[in-house]
Amino acid sequence: LHMGKTMKEDLTVVAKYINKLYPPEFNVFSIYAELYHNYFATQAKKDAESHLEDKDIYLLLSWVHNFYPKDMRKDHALAMELDKVKLGSLLPSSLSKELENKYLDSEEVTVKNSLSRCLDKEIQRWKEDKEPEKLNGHFQSELLGIFVIQSIYSSQKRAEDISKAVGEELSRRLLKELPAFLRSYRDAFEDFKEKSKKHKHYKPILIANINNCWNFR
Repeated sequence: LHMGKTMKEDLTVVAKYINKLYPPEFNVFSIYAELYHNYFATQAKKDAESHLEDKDIYLLLSWVHNFYPKDMRKDHALAMELDKVKLGSLLPSSLSKELENKYLDSEEVTVKNSLSRCLDKEIQRWKEDKEPEKLNGHFQSELLGIFVIQSIYSSQKRAEDISKAVGEELSRRLLKELPAFLRSYRDAFEDFKEKSKKHKHYKPILIANINNCWNFR
């Protein structure tokens, strides 16, 4: 953040004041921009090649695909000059792709584990001597129906905030995870229906799960 802010502020000064003090053939802005970009790219590459936590990978990818090309280089005071320089990306495409795959693998596992924990909690609730919650007057599992959908949606949204391509790839992966989760949910529910007919709240639990199906559709 400090590096990005410094580059943006300094290049704005160069564009507004320093550039016009030199003849056009000196390409003063281009020289400054290339030097700042090369330093920034060197630091980004160094970070990318080190051991990064998942949140750091996400942040670095956000800089590569989003903050740097859009927020910084499209700034109204710099866009016209920077378009002439053609600086390129902060990271080589191969390294950027490697980080994207690490992020996608991690996010896929995170969502998968989150859905699994959610189902385990739901199965545990079926065993309790407790009536399901009501949503708008109808029995429903807010934990299962709403949490699962929000988990998948928020994960897709985070990926799309990096880039459209990353968002599409994660969506493709999660479209495999959701049916697997739904099969596990169905199997657990069928098991409950078969073995828990004497449960005090058997019928409300059935209704709640049937109502969940509409949300999942």
